[in-house]
Formats: sequence, C-alpha cells, structure tokens
Amino acid sequence: MTEKITTHQAEEDVRNEEILIYVNGRLVPRSKAVVSVFDSGFMLGDGVWEGLRLYDGTWVFLDRHMDRLFEAAKAIDLDIVLDRDDVISALLETQNANNMTSDAHARMMFTRGVKSRPFQHPSLSQSGPTMVIIMEHSTPGLGRPIRLATVPHMRGLPMTQDPKLNSHSKLNCILACIAAEKAGADEALMLDTHGFVNTTNACNFFIVRKGAVWTSTGDYCMNGITRQKVIDLCRANEIPVFERNFSLVDTYGADEAFLTGTFGAQTPVNLIDGRQIGSGEMGPVTKRIRGLYKALIKQVCV
Repeated sequence: MTEKITTHQAEEDVRNEEILIYVNGRLVPRSKAVVSVFDSGFMLGDGVWEGLRLYDGTWVFLDRHMDRLFEAAKAIDLDIVLDRDDVISALLETQNANNMTSDAHARMMFTRGVKSRPFQHPSLSQSGPTMVIIMEHSTPGLGRPIRLATVPHMRGLPMTQDPKLNSHSKLNCILACIAAEKAGADEALMLDTHGFVNTTNACNFFIVRKGAVWTSTGDYCMNGITRQKVIDLCRANEIPVFERNFSLVDTYGADEAFLTGTFGAQTPVNLIDGRQIGSGEMGPVTKRIRGLYKALIKQVCV
C-alpha cells in the first residue's frame, strides 16, 4: 500500500525541536508555548490565521497576507489591537530569534482571547486578543503526486461560514480529510453547493484540459494568494486560464491536475477517485507554471 502523504508534508528538521514561539508578545520554547483552556480559539474555533513562507530572507507576498488577515479580522469583528507594522514586527522578531533565513513557514494566529466563562457569546472574551506565531524550518518533502477522493462534505454558502475566511473553525475540512483517508486517498476533493468541483480540504484546485488551465469560480473556496498568483502568471504568459464551474466528468478527463497553497506552491495530482489523471506524473503545463512561479519568487526576493 502506498504511504499516505499530505500537501503539508515536510522534511524532518531537528532544529524545530528548539524553536521559539511567539505568544502574546513573549518568545517561549516550544514546550512552554501554551494558551488558556478558556481561550476562544481553543474553546470555539473563534479566530483567524495566516500561513506565510520565507524564501531567501523575504516573507513573500507579505502585503497581500496582511491585507487578507486584517480583512478577515474585520469580517468577524475581531480587534487585533496591533496595527499592520506591529504585526510585521512580531513576525520579524520571531524570525530573528529563530535564526531563520529561508525555507521556513509561519502560522500566525489571532483569537478573540480568553473568556470569563465557557460559553459562546463574544462579550465573554474579556481578555485578548490572543496572538501566536509558530515558525518552523520547513522544506516541502513530497515523494510523489497527491491522490484525491471526492467526499460528501461541501464547501458551504457564505451566509453559513464563508469559505473565503481563514478561520480557526476547520472541522468541515477535517471531516472531509478523514473521509478521503478512509477512501484510501491523501486528501479530499470538495464540491460546492451546486455539485461543481471546488477545492480540496487544504488547498486550491486546478485542472488542465487541452493546454488550458481551469479552476473554480472562487465563490466557495479560500481566496488563496498562491491561487491568484498562478492565475496572474497564466494571463501574463499566454496560458489560457478560466475561473469557471466544472464537473467531476471534466475533472476525470483532465490532462493534468494540481493544487496550490502557500506551503507547497504547486503540488501535482495523479489520482482522483481511483482514476489516473493524464500520465500520472506532473504534466508539462504544471511544470511550466511551477517554473514561472519559482522565477516570480526569485524576483520578489531580490
């Protein structure tokens, strides 16, 4: 049986045992990085987060990540308290404390803070917000393309829990991932409320048909920064790209499929519901996009 992997598979790095983690203005060892059991994030998943990638001393697309963070915080009526420069300063402080220069990943989290009682109402969060930055030495370590399985869990409507939000409430996606694993796949392919192919439980999803790149309309998926960069690169380099509704039939007949995300950039997909996609290896269009993306990163890091 093929070993299960995830889109966040990373090479083991012993330095991560000694990392310092930012917790509410203090840098503490990993073993002492804790939050209260009354914290809104722990108790209710009440918070937002960002994942960022460090290449050659640069947190790439940092401005776009900050835009998305503050927009998400405003959407859930969460006062981060710190301004944009303060948040970036905390990120850089954590980076410098851990002597990181490249191949690092940061998860920056904000919750509504510590509650006075263990109940839902936001007014009970009287001490906060809680801010945590987990930063790890991290080099993607995928040994093969990803296998996906379609699951019954959908990406929901924006009036329930808007899927564009990087919310701490990820149970829907976790249940999707569990269903995919039980089906023998690595991760889940999720449909939208109309039955069109949308995204995976962790990443944005693309297919390639006859040289053209297709992805969802974006109405029911995370507003991925890497997703948008891929769309922009395609448009700038005369690769036909479409944000559209498409079905599983379209997907099974694709020549290539790949995922996008801050951590893995572009990850090839070779099996969907037991059906081989194309040759089963990374296809030429995906390779070209990956090359264009690497060139963009180098340009950003100059």
